[in-house]
Amino acid sequence: MQRIFKERDRLLRKGAQLTGLAGSIATFLALLIPGGLDRLALAVSLPLLLVIVGAQYLLGRNGHLRWAALLVICGVAMILVIGFVGTGTSGLNLGEQAVIACVASPAIGSIALVLVTTSRRLIMLGVAFGATLASVLAAARLSTDALVPVMLTITGWFAIAIAGWWIAQSIPRVMQRIAEIGRAHLAERHASELEAQRRQDARLLHDTVLATLTLLAHSGVGVSPAALRQQAGDDARLLRQLRLGGLPTPHRSGVYTLEPASESTLGSTLESVKQRFKRMGLDVDWHGSGQVLLPSTVLDSFLLALGECLENVRRHAGVARADVTITDDDTTVRAMVTDAGVGFDLAAVSPERLGFAESVVARLRDVGGNARLFSSPGSGTTVVLEVPK
Repeated sequence: MQRIFKERDRLLRKGAQLTGLAGSIATFLALLIPGGLDRLALAVSLPLLLVIVGAQYLLGRNGHLRWAALLVICGVAMILVIGFVGTGTSGLNLGEQAVIACVASPAIGSIALVLVTTSRRLIMLGVAFGATLASVLAAARLSTDALVPVMLTITGWFAIAIAGWWIAQSIPRVMQRIAEIGRAHLAERHASELEAQRRQDARLLHDTVLATLTLLAHSGVGVSPAALRQQAGDDARLLRQLRLGGLPTPHRSGVYTLEPASESTLGSTLESVKQRFKRMGLDVDWHGSGQVLLPSTVLDSFLLALGECLENVRRHAGVARADVTITDDDTTVRAMVTDAGVGFDLAAVSPERLGFAESVVARLRDVGGNARLFSSPGSGTTVVLEVPK
């Protein structure tokens, strides 16, 4: 709030400076009206006008009240000089009325912009307005010559004070609204991050602990005891990391680490996937590109999605062999996972199934990739995975 008030006061000072300088320019032009002021009044008024301009400039720079007081004193003095030195006992001519109106309303009245923020300044505003109005009435000797200058003084001060009050009240409200919008945005962002973390945790558990538990539920059919022990050990280390507050990051299919690399070569990591599924009883034949450089986050998602596809082959296809073909072009790396298993009806898959939707499709979309699935009963299954380079 202190910064908001500081910006509000700076805006009010600049507004008072510009309004006052505009009034001083109008006053100077009124002084040049032929036959308006005699030489003595003009000789005294010009130095006072220069002091007024200086006070207006300094008021806009730092907003100190002494410059506002100096501006009022010089303005009142200038009005009285014009009213008494220039006219003697006669009334005010049109030129003198124009000068008095310009001095009283915009030139002096500009200080109303900086005097509406606190109760102490409001008291000073009332005193300054009273002194200005009294000087105008004294200069016009309460005659009909006072009608135009007095009306312009009252309306000018009132308009400037209302404008300053509106700015002083509106800026804090606007800034508070902006702050509320910012807090709402942060809350929405936090909720989105929590949802993304929840989905990542679900994928992590599905790819590791749930896969191992599924093997145990089926008595480890098709998997050697040594491979099952190694997989269970990897899952146990992962759970210990989670319990100690670590944030595991996928490193290769089925394995998570706390220290991901910035970028990795695809060819050097596919072998780990092949060896893992060979231990699990699934032979994978690899075809196509051997070395493809991918950013670490993209490679992690690509290998984990590929590993999930091979895990689905091992668990559901009813065959012990799968083919993986890796291809790439200037912008995209593709993997086609094919099996000659039992296949299935795509329309019969429940939308609540977490495996393919989250661990493959959603994971690749998070890095700008895509996944397509082709299958039919008795004709095997083909999955095409795509990620950007």
